[in-house]
Formats: sequence, C-alpha cells, structure tokens
Amino acid sequence: MAEKRYLMTPGPTPAPPEVLAAIAQPVLHHRGPDYKKLYSECLGRLREVFRTGEEVLLFGGSGTGAMESAVANLCSPGERVLVVSAGYFGERWASLAKAFGADVDHLRYAWGEVPTVDDTAARLHEREAITVFLTHSETSTGVVIDLQPFAAAVSEAGALSVVDAISSLGAVPLETDAWGIDVVASGAQKALMTPPGLAMTSASRAAWEKSATSSSPRYYWDWERTRKGQSTLDAPVTPPVSLVAGLNVALGMLLEEGLEAAFERHLRLGRACREGLKAMGLELSSPDEDSSAVVTAARAPEGIDSDELVLLLRDRHGVTLAPGQGELKGKIFRIGHIGYYDVFDITTALAAVELALAELGAEIERGVAVTRALEAFEHTPV
Repeated sequence: MAEKRYLMTPGPTPAPPEVLAAIAQPVLHHRGPDYKKLYSECLGRLREVFRTGEEVLLFGGSGTGAMESAVANLCSPGERVLVVSAGYFGERWASLAKAFGADVDHLRYAWGEVPTVDDTAARLHEREAITVFLTHSETSTGVVIDLQPFAAAVSEAGALSVVDAISSLGAVPLETDAWGIDVVASGAQKALMTPPGLAMTSASRAAWEKSATSSSPRYYWDWERTRKGQSTLDAPVTPPVSLVAGLNVALGMLLEEGLEAAFERHLRLGRACREGLKAMGLELSSPDEDSSAVVTAARAPEGIDSDELVLLLRDRHGVTLAPGQGELKGKIFRIGHIGYYDVFDITTALAAVELALAELGAEIERGVAVTRALEAFEHTPV
C-alpha cells in the first residue's frame, strides 16, 4: 500500500477534494462566457474575504508577487519607506523595497520578538516615511501582530500601511476597510486552501492615488492594467483559469463556514497544538497565546537537530512539517494549522513528533500529547 502523506506546513496547505475536483475540470478559455462568469464570482468572493468594498486584484503568481506589486506600484526610487520586520518574511519586504530603489528605513526586531505600535509610531515621528510595510502573520516564527493599532498609527503619521497577509487572510481576523489598511497582499496557498499559483492585492483609494504618481517600472504587476481588465472581466494576460476555478470553490467553502467560525476553528487548533507540544515537554518558540492561530513553532530538545527531525518525519512517517528558517534553522520546527485542517490532523502531527523524537533518542513524555490536545480543543472556551 502506498504510504499516506500528511502535509502540515503553514503553506502550501492541503486543498479540499472539492477544490481539486474543480481544478481537474476541462480548461476554460479565459475570454469565454463560462470563465467570465466564474471570474466575476471569484472576484466578488475575494472582496468578502478581504472585508473590503474596493477591487481585489487577482494575479497569477505566488504571494510574493502580490508583495512585489505593492512595492512596484507605490514606491519610487529614493523615496523613504519604513519596513517593520521580526522574521524571514518581514525581511522580504526590505529586500523588495531595496530592489526598487527605495530608501529603506528598517525597524528590525529579533526573530520571534513581537513588534510594538509604540516603536513604529516613534520611528515615524523621528523619520517620515511615505509607506510602511508590515507583516501580519510571520510564519517563520509564529508571531501574529495586532494589526489594527498599527494601521491607525501609520495613518496618523500620514503614511500608507501595506500588509503581508499571505498566511493570515482567512485564518485570523483582518478588517481591511474597517481598520483603514491601505494595501493587503495575500496568496491562495495558505488559509484559502488552493494550490500555489494565485496572488491577490487590495488597495485603498489613497493607495490608488499614490500608485498614479509612482515612477517605478512595472508591467505584469501593474495595478491599473489589471484593474482595467477586471472591470470588463477581461484579464490583461492569460490567468491560470483552472486555479481560479479551484479558488472560487475554496472561497465559497470558507464563506459558507463563515469567517468568524473559521477564525474560531483556527484559534482552537492553535490551542490544541500548543498544549500537545507542551504536554510532551517541548518548549514553544512561538508565543503561547491565542494570537498564534496560524502556525506553532517549537524548539527541538537539546542535542536534536530540528532539520533532522523534520526529515525523519517526512521520509519515515509521511508527515511533512516546516523546518526553521534563517537564523532558526536547525533549532525549531513548525506545525501549520490554517486552511483545510481539523483537530485530528493536529493529533496526527503530534503523535508523529512523539514517535520521531523517541527514535532520535530524546527523553520526552510519551502518550500525553494527543489527549491534552483533544482536551484543549474541546473544553477551552473561545
């Protein structure tokens, strides 16, 4: 019998059978009426998930493409921008902004530290910036910031807020319009339960006004070109039509569940994962709080290389977890729980971690993680 595989990373995440079935349907022509109907429905559902009345631009590409579109459309060479980072993906904002010639002021925290609004406001008071780049969910560390006060502080300073919500959209609360967020960049392969290949960006009216004056070069990622095409349901370039069909189904499933219900599910899955890891005696690397509803990071026991643990889990037990990145490589492992997951996926991952750690010679308490995870999922009030 072929070995069963369990994908437990914060992205890409498993796609529901209904999504895969939609992707497997005969390919539609992107100028035909069938696709235009699908395209319209998908764009409308994206606005609901983004919680915005503005247009959501849909691109073929990864979430990083949505990030690059924000930089290309908002930043001109020499303009000062502020990047707030505390991990691998926050650093990506800085790299993108530098690539487009922006004057990058980098408010850098230690990986795993939680950025504060006060620090951001103080930096903006000291040095004005046109745009502020934030990471809502830093999947390299498991930190999720309280985004609303950041957006307010950035707005008060007269700057535009640009948010990487690639792993947070659909997993934790994010109110684009109500919180006054200017740009939200995301991707399909995380909580939106679709295979990689689609990126999306929403922009406020202030962001659209700024994009009209930006002198950075762009073509594929040009917001206006894409908006013009979407206004007539005629994409400016050939979109990945089958992925759009899958995303439309996934968005429908998410909206049918209800965003608030999805947020609660992710919160409870995060609790279950943290409690299970602690029960076997492991130290958490991500915050031990309900904000960590996207991914849980744990430190490998003394003498155990976390990369070796991840490889053993994948190759011998069929369970794929995420290793540490950058300066955390070899030190932590990460269990994703956004998208198409339930508590039994969490208990499978925990049981496999117990088994693999024992095989590597770690002294851990066996047989307690699953029970504790189930108790945390079932009995703790939200």
